[in-house]
Amino acid sequence: MKLIVGLGNVGSEYTNTRHNLGFMVIDKLASKLSIKLDKKKFGGIYGIGFLNQQKIMLLKPLLYVNLSGQVIRKFVDYFQITYNQILVINDDLDLNMGVIKLKQQGGSGGHKGLENIECCLKTKEYQRLKIGIGKNKNIEASKYVTGKFTEEEEPSLLEAVDKASKIAKDFCVMNFIDLMNKYN
Repeated sequence: MKLIVGLGNVGSEYTNTRHNLGFMVIDKLASKLSIKLDKKKFGGIYGIGFLNQQKIMLLKPLLYVNLSGQVIRKFVDYFQITYNQILVINDDLDLNMGVIKLKQQGGSGGHKGLENIECCLKTKEYQRLKIGIGKNKNIEASKYVTGKFTEEEEPSLLEAVDKASKIAKDFCVMNFIDLMNKYN
């Protein structure tokens, strides 16, 4: 089974914020694959479907981004998912707006959600799909990531969400090295 996790914060005040890009991609992918996100367990909402006979689980942790690892850990244990079958989709301050990067493993880069995932899984060996949100030096990082996208950013946002959903779909049926070669 492939587990695709989108990071985001729960609550209407966080809808369409930079930190919720992972949720946006999961919603887009669920729509493309006709997977209903209608099950709740372990502090997450999820749905299960198939693509080319590959079982896929889409997950949105319902805790804040910086506690996502707690939810993922429970899903990994319960469904017996290996780390190389996990793709985490997150926003990234160090990439320009709309830039997408796949990473096989590595550090958190200061992302609190990834730090929590690494702590809870006790490994850095899971795949990531990072979506750039850029930086604004005039706004504190915590306020910037929970801020709404501007009108100027929306075209890049929509394009990035669409592309990221295609990449996540390919993750279900491709070797990760081939996936990185195709999209990085």
